[in-house]
Formats: sequence, C-alpha cells, structure tokens
Amino acid sequence: MILPKERDPRFITIRRGGTLTDADHHLLALWAAACAEHVLPLFEAAKPADPRPRHAIEQARAWVRGEITMSQARAAAGHANAAARDLTGAARHAAYAAGQAAAVAHVAAHELGAAAYAIKAARAAAPEGEGEMAGRLECRWQRDQLPGAIRDLVLDDQRLRNAICWSVFDG
Repeated sequence: MILPKERDPRFITIRRGGTLTDADHHLLALWAAACAEHVLPLFEAAKPADPRPRHAIEQARAWVRGEITMSQARAAAGHANAAARDLTGAARHAAYAAGQAAAVAHVAAHELGAAAYAIKAARAAAPEGEGEMAGRLECRWQRDQLPGAIRDLVLDDQRLRNAICWSVFDG
C-alpha cells in the first residue's frame, strides 16, 4: 500500500477542495514518469515484446500535454500493472513503477509509488549484498530530478509516507 488512509490536501487539486495546482500536478506526473523510465530497462530486459509499461509512461506525459484524458492515463496504469503480475523481482517492480506514474493523472499521490517501486526495482536488480546501496543511489538520482517547485512537497511526502512505502526513502 502506498496511499495513506487520509488524503493529504496538498495532493488534491484545487478544484476538488485541495491545494494542488494543475501546474504542480503536471510536474508530479513528469517526475513520476522520469522515475519509472529510469528503471524501465529492467522490465524490458525480461519482457522486450511487452509495450504496456513504456506506453503507461508515455501516457503520463501525454496527459500532461493535454493530449489524453485522465481516464486514458488511468487505463494505461492498469495495463502496466497487469504486465507486472506474472513477474517477480526487478522487472515486476519496474512495471509497477510505470503503472504508478500513469496513475498520477488520477491521484497525484501516486507520484511516490512510482519512485518507491523504482527504488525497489533498483534494489532487486543489484548484485547480492549491494541492494541497499543501489536503492540509495536510485533515491538520490530521483531527488536530483525533482523540479524546485515540487521539491519540498515531495521530500516531505517521502518523510511522511516512508513507512508505508517499505522505508525505501531512508538514507
């Protein structure tokens, strides 16, 4: 589970009673897509003929550009998650990261799911004994990609939801 029981109003759009602007919602989606795309080769190495996770990442970006609806992005998220079902390890986590990235269009708080699954993918792909370091390096890479406008929001979200995100944001 990566979503809290109570929704943080900072991740609810203004038109729905929260404080999240459309511009910041779009930045969250783009950052989540970057996190997922960074580990996508781990899925594609296992399932090179399955385009669903890559398509989900593309749909997240298309939603930001206004080319598709939220419902279309959400559907792509479901397809990416389905691609993960029969897999294990890094490939599975990478597909879930893609699904979470596309789901940001529907629920902005999925941004952390994309990052957390990407870190899990990096950990799982690392040689034995190097998983923790690989996870820390992936987390650092992700943080380096954060746009300034959402940096504090995401870092605070990592702190608040770290426990329900498998503690991948430690260190």
